[in-house]
Amino acid sequence: MSPKNIIFFSLLVFIPISLVAEGLQWGEMVVFTTAAIAILPLAGLIGEATEAIAVVLGPSWGGLLNATFGNVVELIIALLALEEGLVDVVKASITGSIISNLLLVMGVSMLLGGFKYKEQTFQPLIARVNASTMNLAVVAILLPTTIDLTATAIDDSTIQTLSNAVAVVLIVVYGLSLLFSMKTHAYLYEVGLAETAPPETANPLSGSAMVDGAESIADDAKVAPAADPPQPRLWLWVGVLLVTTAVVALESDLLVNNLALATDQLGLTQLFTGVILLPLFGNAAEHISAVTVAIKNKMDLSVSVAMGSSLQIALFVAPVLVLAGWLLNEPMNLDFGPLDLVAVGVAVLIANSISGDGRSNWLEGALLIAAYIVLGIAFFFYPAP
Repeated sequence: MSPKNIIFFSLLVFIPISLVAEGLQWGEMVVFTTAAIAILPLAGLIGEATEAIAVVLGPSWGGLLNATFGNVVELIIALLALEEGLVDVVKASITGSIISNLLLVMGVSMLLGGFKYKEQTFQPLIARVNASTMNLAVVAILLPTTIDLTATAIDDSTIQTLSNAVAVVLIVVYGLSLLFSMKTHAYLYEVGLAETAPPETANPLSGSAMVDGAESIADDAKVAPAADPPQPRLWLWVGVLLVTTAVVALESDLLVNNLALATDQLGLTQLFTGVILLPLFGNAAEHISAVTVAIKNKMDLSVSVAMGSSLQIALFVAPVLVLAGWLLNEPMNLDFGPLDLVAVGVAVLIANSISGDGRSNWLEGALLIAAYIVLGIAFFFYPAP
């Protein structure tokens, strides 16, 4: 078992601790902290389960499953917060998930990967496609904010109607992006998957490279065919996925219920908590995965994880929350604050400019991290409404 898995599994002890803390009323701060820590290994288990199920079902269904459950933790937390009427926290978590993936995750990946390799490469075509899609998503999400800031007289119902219409368009675009990546242009995304396969080893009986074809065939005949790796048990991993998702919902409920009082005790605004703290816990598994593969010089996978997660937040999670707010009678629109507008725009601009050439180094990673820190400082000092 890898050190990463040992750490993640050891954090599962915080699940019963958080439940006991809630039952014995140890205080909002203790419940909030233990529930947040408990979500970390649960997010990792969801990722492991979806990957194992994808092996059995094949690339198409596996891709759809990963796309559906890729940000399930953030979606559950946001839905529970929305049900509690914490609309500002939900909007902040959308902003935070986008900028943390584009700036922090991709930045740390490029920084640590650049320390080991002088220059790393990834497919610029996929990066350009992701950048174009992200530009569309950001324009669509921030359009209601711009209208609200610039229009002289516009009521909330108009903004809500506009947000609902934009949400439907974004969900359609999300479906088209899945069709592009999983069906019509799936070959573009197979390079990163191929890199995960171990390199073919030399024939141990040949001693050296054989020029004569007959000798090569003879040597190959001496080697027993390699056994296929065992397939994961589908029913087992489906059970793990369902149970883990249910526990995530329970821990997220504890987190959200104690969010307001815990952040007050910490002296933090709900805006800072939603933008900085919640995405760190909800995206922890994806963050670690992206950094790990970057250190192994697989930047295609790393960039795909970071940018793909941001796209899923913008194209799927945010629109679903808008429509869910309409169903829950908790109005949720896409009218973000001016600082959110600036933060998302800056994150997308910097990330697209750095990833456009398909090459990265440690300095570019440091620039992305610096941008994230600057934005984090701005949100920390931004006064509460």
